[in-house]
Amino acid sequence: MSDFVLMTDSACDISRDLLSEWGVSYVSLSFRFQKDDKEYYDGDMDPERFYDNIRKGNYAKTSAVNVSSVKDKIEEFLKYGKDVLYIAFSSGLSMTYNSGVSAADELRAEYPDRKIVVIDSLAASAGEGLLVYLASLEKKNGVSIDELADFVIKKREHLCHWFTVDDLKYLRAGGRVSATTAVIGGMLGVKPVLHVDDNGHLIKKFTVRGRIKSIWALGDKFGEFALNKRVFISHGDCLEDAKLLKEYVESKYDAKVEVITYVGSVIGAHSGPGTLSIFFEGTHK
Repeated sequence: MSDFVLMTDSACDISRDLLSEWGVSYVSLSFRFQKDDKEYYDGDMDPERFYDNIRKGNYAKTSAVNVSSVKDKIEEFLKYGKDVLYIAFSSGLSMTYNSGVSAADELRAEYPDRKIVVIDSLAASAGEGLLVYLASLEKKNGVSIDELADFVIKKREHLCHWFTVDDLKYLRAGGRVSATTAVIGGMLGVKPVLHVDDNGHLIKKFTVRGRIKSIWALGDKFGEFALNKRVFISHGDCLEDAKLLKEYVESKYDAKVEVITYVGSVIGAHSGPGTLSIFFEGTHK
């Protein structure tokens, strides 16, 4: 059985150190601020500084991983005789997965004896991160690359993403809600609760009045759908709210929050400061 590398991209919102601990390689997405044409890679900038820019109106625009970047990263391993399994950012939210597929197609012609598997995670942020984590645990059990691919495809159908935002103007800027909805929602203190659907698209499910109720709503979705106690939480520079959510699901539902992480620059550019998300394995996505 050939040795293989598990790979992902920075849209998983898991720190470089933690990915290294899991034995996972990664390729970075990038962004540029509207007031600064410099290209930054996800993780290059402290999240506090990134969100400070966003709060001051210096919005960021993001870029999917290009084909050459993915190709270069994968080739690092192929040339040493290793196969690669790449779990990519949802095709419903980015072209990154498509870049991975194109890179793999090109590399197969150059390395006909190597196996390259690219899987659409249909996930984002620490939801993608949780899928990668579960894959890393399975890999450590000694499965083959084909067995791990089957595992990931089955697991992604049960990867639940539920999140809320504190200010609708960032979703409005990204076309996720209308300008009217954003203005009225801001006036009334309405907070949307959203999730990622079976096709990896971002969908608004319902609204609640007030930030605290939106946090409890996320926790109650865990209580409604969870298959086990494991929880990942990501936040857009609102750590205290993440701690409230952790306390709520652990005390009410006996959950175990294993990771609290920042929503990274590429996801945060669209969801904005105050984004709060919960991820877990559920009865269905």
